[in-house]
Amino acid sequence: MIEPVTAAIIGVYFLALIAIGAWASGKIHNTEDYIVAGRSLGFWVFTILMVSSICSGMTLLGVSGLGFTTGWPSIWEQLFVPLAASFCIIVFGVKLHRIGKKNHYLTVEDYFADRFESPKAMRGISAVAGIVVSLIYLVGQYTAISIVLVWLFEIPHWQALIISGVIITAYTVVGGLYAVSWTTVIQGGLLIVGVLAIAPLLIMKAGGMAHINEVMAGIDPTFVQPYLTEGMTFTPEFLLSFGLMLTVGLACAPHVVNNVLAAKEERYFKWSPLIAFAVYAVVMLLMKFAGFAGRVLVEDGSIALPNVPNAQDYIFISGLEYAMPNLWVWSFFAVIVLAAVMSTTDRLMLTVGSMFAWDVWKNIFRPAASDREVLTVSRVAVVLAAGGTLLLAINPPEMLAWLMWSGIGIMLATFAVPLLAGLYWRGATREGAIASMLVGLVSGGALGYWYYVIDKMPFHFSLYAFLLSAATMVVVSMATHKTDTKVLDATLTGKFIHLR
Repeated sequence: MIEPVTAAIIGVYFLALIAIGAWASGKIHNTEDYIVAGRSLGFWVFTILMVSSICSGMTLLGVSGLGFTTGWPSIWEQLFVPLAASFCIIVFGVKLHRIGKKNHYLTVEDYFADRFESPKAMRGISAVAGIVVSLIYLVGQYTAISIVLVWLFEIPHWQALIISGVIITAYTVVGGLYAVSWTTVIQGGLLIVGVLAIAPLLIMKAGGMAHINEVMAGIDPTFVQPYLTEGMTFTPEFLLSFGLMLTVGLACAPHVVNNVLAAKEERYFKWSPLIAFAVYAVVMLLMKFAGFAGRVLVEDGSIALPNVPNAQDYIFISGLEYAMPNLWVWSFFAVIVLAAVMSTTDRLMLTVGSMFAWDVWKNIFRPAASDREVLTVSRVAVVLAAGGTLLLAINPPEMLAWLMWSGIGIMLATFAVPLLAGLYWRGATREGAIASMLVGLVSGGALGYWYYVIDKMPFHFSLYAFLLSAATMVVVSMATHKTDTKVLDATLTGKFIHLR
């Protein structure tokens, strides 16, 4: 059973999240307040929100688990993922924030509707696609949270899912992006402090990096190579597509790119890309090294992993338990682990609720819907999204990283081309964008299933789907009526980024 001290500290943490939600509810006066926090996020809140929206359960559990399983060939992930935050802010954020503030965009679907002159079709397709890929990603987040709660409370997996679902849904439903952003500041801060403290300790417990590399080389020489020369993962070909998927796929993910609409000032975008990259890169590298250290500790018998299909995803928390003999210290760091895996889940849930309520309900089915009705629908959608993904998470994947990558790959195939072409190519048309998004979504889902269930391919499946989406955009746009120049000028379409 869980120690009373640990239970008390975790209880205080949960109550703090609920309290933030209650406080945030007082700031919700309309739909804009709920979805984009009244466009009021300051520099540090915005920057940490960007990091934490990308820094998910995979960061703490999936990254260390992958390091445990594959060694150094997967280290490239720790460069590609931090780049996603910088890419999103620079390439998408500057233009979207400027025109979004002027035209009162609440979601990226508002931009699609304006740029491609398609208030129904393009908006609806992009919203449905965004909901689908966000739900896929949410399953992975709840799996990560369950791993931590099962470890902490020694309860069944399904009970852990219910606890996490109720807590996160409560403050997200009540407080919207205000609650999500401020809980994220706390969770992100805890994550950074925790990883900086825990990972070096695990590395020292394992004998330092030189000893770790020596042991890993003895287990398998490929563990200490920069890439693999055989197989279908972590080869140079795979890494090329892998880098595109993580950098651009995460950058255009709805729960990430929508954050740029909530920043208070455009001037934040001068320094936030660098700071977000630096902070996240340090966290990611330390987590990968912690996975390496965990492999050594398992090999020498210091720790043992549970007998479950996704055992490698438990390596960080098993190492934490081994390295923290003091109950008070261990309990504090247990909360840090929990905070880390919760940091993206609430943002995903709010994104699903916002897209359904604002883009589908308000702008397609019920144009006359009041702010109160939109808020109610959004909150109901958040609850339904939580319930549905919790059911799907009951049977967790064999490796958390695979599920996360599948969701990111479909995000790349679906959103990258319409966003990039819409912002930077004046020849992109409405018909091209609609066809491109549909082809990306369908081919991404089909090729992802083939890649992970049937047979691997030389490149990650997302590259093939992305190329199909891009080819569709070009061919269809060239064959259809061009977009009005006034629309292109109003949406800042062109090969430029002007930062004030």
